[in-house]
Amino acid sequence: MCADELRKVGLYPSHSEPVRIERFIEKRFNVSPTYAELPDGVLGFTKFDTNGVREVVIAASLEGAEGSPTERRLRATLAHEGGHGLMHAHLFALGTEPASLFGDGDGTPKILCRDMLGEMQPTRGYDGRWWELQANKAIGGLLMPRSLVEEVIRSFTVPVGSLGQVLIPDTNREDAVRELANIFNVNPVVARIRLADIFPPEKSGQLSL
Repeated sequence: MCADELRKVGLYPSHSEPVRIERFIEKRFNVSPTYAELPDGVLGFTKFDTNGVREVVIAASLEGAEGSPTERRLRATLAHEGGHGLMHAHLFALGTEPASLFGDGDGTPKILCRDMLGEMQPTRGYDGRWWELQANKAIGGLLMPRSLVEEVIRSFTVPVGSLGQVLIPDTNREDAVRELANIFNVNPVVARIRLADIFPPEKSGQLSL
């Protein structure tokens, strides 16, 4: 889905490079992200109305950073909000809001997003917030399109058998994570989870080419 959405707005990269995620928000939802002081632990939120996304608000603490982990966190936050916009606008289409998605109690039609990078850690269990799980999945899909990831990791793979399969040896996995993080301008946790989605370590990382 994420790759298709990038293509629809002409933002699927022609080669392995960072996705223009803020531009994607602008073109796909016809809104420009705004920045505001938000409560501690809240990195952003998406407001909805019956027509879909009305506003994407990002924590002011993330604004203006370049070439740093903060810039990469900003990109992940924008992708997370983009995931909400793609997958959850229908929840508001009838003008009623799913109360279980809101923790602030002010009655406004929005989904608050807290520190998703911490929530993405593999050691954390599923806490029932399916909407956050879906939006977190969109981070990898929007920032690291599968076909481009596969191009980057070819140099870290080794052939297996005679059926055109490859795997990433454990000794190469963290090198691949660093390369992916640098090329797509994401934090290592994002790259590590996306790589595991495509090359699950428990399945020996086999990929049919």
